[in-house]
Amino acid sequence: MSAAPVSREAVLEALRDVQDPEVQRSIVEMEMVKRIDIAGSSVAVEVTLTIRGCPLRGVIEADVERAIRTLPGVTDVSVTIGTMSDEERQRFAAKLRGKQDAEQQQSPLLSPEAATAFVAVASGKGGVGKSTVSANLAVALARLGYRVGLVDADIYGFSLPAILGVADMKPAVVENLIMPVQTHGLKLVSMQFFVPEGRPVIWRGPMLGKMLRNFFQEVHWGDLDVMLLDLPPGTGDIALDVHQMLPKSRELIVTTPQDNAARVAVRAGQMAVQTQHEILGVVENMAYYQCGGCGAKEYLFGRGGGARVAEALGSRVLAEVPMGAVGAQGAGVFAEDSAQGRVFATLAQRLAQDLALETPAVAVRR
Repeated sequence: MSAAPVSREAVLEALRDVQDPEVQRSIVEMEMVKRIDIAGSSVAVEVTLTIRGCPLRGVIEADVERAIRTLPGVTDVSVTIGTMSDEERQRFAAKLRGKQDAEQQQSPLLSPEAATAFVAVASGKGGVGKSTVSANLAVALARLGYRVGLVDADIYGFSLPAILGVADMKPAVVENLIMPVQTHGLKLVSMQFFVPEGRPVIWRGPMLGKMLRNFFQEVHWGDLDVMLLDLPPGTGDIALDVHQMLPKSRELIVTTPQDNAARVAVRAGQMAVQTQHEILGVVENMAYYQCGGCGAKEYLFGRGGGARVAEALGSRVLAEVPMGAVGAQGAGVFAEDSAQGRVFATLAQRLAQDLALETPAVAVRR
């Protein structure tokens, strides 16, 4: 008995499960399937992308072919990747914006009904590893399967792209809608993506706040479980803007064991308290060095800084991160099975519990 002929409807139905990796929406829903040709058991499909040379082209092409080959009776699949016309790009962007009011530019993330949990990562002074903590915590949450966004809100001292190994990447822009860079299973936006190499950012406070707001209004984040914001050190304009813009945001305070770092970290935490933001806890970074051979711990910067900050703020120490070598090629993400990676995994689990995040169906391994 010969197999039933393959239909266009069956191909479309199979492709509904294929998502554009950047926007995480079905390529059928987003009208990216431009042409379907069927000749017996052979299926040829053309899929159009927003820009020529899309870095995720290969992923989409493989996913499309894999989906079509699951259909009974299909023996041969041909996938052509094209580029959208201006009109098609406009429709694509309109679908992404959905009900967002273009005039008011109200970001869905900032609406009172948004389910995304916001966590600002703050420190009193620079050099305590706040950005390294932000990046590794975001990666650890993504490894657990959560949908994670990460904003490099340190407009002057941005460093997250380098830590995450994507300093040379640029986000795609579709009809003035920015697609965040995706790496390690999370979505990232940083000022570094928009500033020429080596050029300083010489802005006053109001411009900083406007740029931060643009990170929410003009970036297509999609559905997120948690958004982490890597704040600049201290209690300046950006920290104040975050506290005003995100009244439900909670805060993690990062310090090192040193007395000076701890005292200044307390001031950053007191700013959160005075603006009615909940402090989730304290992370003590560079807490100790552990000998790889004997396991002995050396407290190179003293002890107890995190505990002193937590006591002063009426909070608790959530993690003590040991010193150690980061990943290869200068990236700052610790290996998952390293001592630091295990600490961040535990921190991510505790944070997810404190934020009442729903347990993901599938954990992500990257």
